[in-house]
Amino acid sequence: MRKFLDGLYTGSGWLAGLGMIGVLLMVSYSIAGRLAGFPVGGIDAYAGYLMAGAGFMALASTLKKGEHIRVTLVLGMLKGAKRRGLELIALAIATLLSGFLALYSARLVWQSWDYQDISTGIDATPLWIPQISMALGTLLFFIAFLDEFWLELLGKHAPDQAAEEPHHE
Repeated sequence: MRKFLDGLYTGSGWLAGLGMIGVLLMVSYSIAGRLAGFPVGGIDAYAGYLMAGAGFMALASTLKKGEHIRVTLVLGMLKGAKRRGLELIALAIATLLSGFLALYSARLVWQSWDYQDISTGIDATPLWIPQISMALGTLLFFIAFLDEFWLELLGKHAPDQAAEEPHHE
């Protein structure tokens, strides 16, 4: 299972990169269309939801690599069981919130499909199509937090990141 999840997070990072390239191409196409005087419909919906999806996919990947920015002022003052307890509480809250986000993103896709909601552009794109990327990104983000919470609960979490050397980039 660990190998599958690690592959999922690596794939999530790659999908985020491809999503950002897609956003770049869509925005470039939109700009070219405006300059050349031909209408480009539906690009705004696709680019917006793809940007959100890519962001959440990137968040899932960076969370599992330990690259998220964390404020560890209080956590750094605690040791042992208190530190682990606070870590579990923080991960439980983050897991719960990311789960709600994933649930409501999937619900948005379902409602757009059910109500046959379309974009306001001249192309009348069914909105559930671009919304899938955001729902997928939030689902991957939730899975990453659930994984982190489970590892911490089992005591199999990575070594203390606060004690490691800070990243200087």
